[in-house]
Amino acid sequence: MTSDHRIILGLRFFLGTAAEAVARAEPGGLVLIPAAPALKDVATNAIYRDALLAADILLTDSAFMVMVWNRLQQDHVKRLSGLTYLRELLNLPSFRQPGNTLWVLPSADSVVHTTTWLSKEGIDVPATHLYVAPIYRIDPAQPIDPKLLTLIEHLHPQHIVLGVGGGTQEPLGADLKHRLTYLPAIHCVGAAVAFLSGEQAPIPVWADRLYLGWLIRTLHSPRRFTRRYWEARKLATLLYRYRNQLPPLTQPI
Repeated sequence: MTSDHRIILGLRFFLGTAAEAVARAEPGGLVLIPAAPALKDVATNAIYRDALLAADILLTDSAFMVMVWNRLQQDHVKRLSGLTYLRELLNLPSFRQPGNTLWVLPSADSVVHTTTWLSKEGIDVPATHLYVAPIYRIDPAQPIDPKLLTLIEHLHPQHIVLGVGGGTQEPLGADLKHRLTYLPAIHCVGAAVAFLSGEQAPIPVWADRLYLGWLIRTLHSPRRFTRRYWEARKLATLLYRYRNQLPPLTQPI
């Protein structure tokens, strides 16, 4: 297989490099980076599933998915992590331009960590372009965050970074894509921001390349992540049963 994508569980995953992904995203589009703990819900969570199907670029961030898929299909899909993508994105001139990127973060503490880290990277972000996300209750019939929609329409940034949790940021990104009057580049990078800003345990480049990010997170916060990653094993069952087919919607396993 030599195409620039692979259909896995009915989803079109991008197979290029981080630089190629960033170049494709820059003109506008929804970039999603699903991790295994959320991806396992593609057969049970209709809102999350629809968000993945709405993506313009899906990255192969899940090391577990990549390893199981390659074993089952005798394939050679390479992992492209959210960390690698975000590091590449930081080098993009349009992304570094003050006022051209809006950051959506989960807390005021995240704003402090992120702005400090970005300042060290030589990126200045106006206070107007830092948004603390509320706790979302998702209703498909309503805008997920009307206040954020209004802010984006007012500021008109070229780039939007969603650094909220996996399983939530994907529907939020899809909702923004469908409701905005223009199409910015919407980068749903999740915890990658917290890894680089120091808010969460940092994941060295070598550990990311060796698929060990999950282990570092678990060792750092076992109560938070042990159960989450254990539940992700259900993704292997989906891959074995459905391979490149979209699983039918059903009840949680």
